Amino acid sequence: MRDYSSTLRDAGLRVTEPRLALLRTAQEGGHSSVEALRQGVIDQIGSVSVQAVYDIVHALTTAGLLREVRSAGTVTYYEINRNDNHHHAICRSCGRIEDVPCAKGEKPCLHASHTHGYTINEAEVIYHGYCPDCQAKRRK
Repeated sequence: MRDYSSTLRDAGLRVTEPRLALLRTAQEGGHSSVEALRQGVIDQIGSVSVQAVYDIVHALTTAGLLREVRSAGTVTYYEINRNDNHHHAICRSCGRIEDVPCAKGEKPCLHASHTHGYTINEAEVIYHGYCPDCQAKRRK
């Protein structure tokens, strides 16, 4: 497992046990809700408040160490930011999330038809549908 102490320092953040535990949990968990991240921190170091976890998630997301996966109507999930510009497929039934590689392989992998004057450097795509398990259940 990766030691995140230098990663935190390089991002200008203090190295604390809750931050380290949260990063380890995110590394193991893939796409994790705040509650799953909190439980992982508790499992590693003991009690931690919900507010502390939200504060850590905010700091790590702002620093670019975590990536937020947000889709309307679902819980927000977090993952280690690998800076690979991948996208996500989310099951409409069970909420399962899978990584989908960037269609073109470089940022941005989609080009806006109208930029409104923005300099666009990233595109996020979320595919919605039904995972194989939920498709099988729907056919029964």
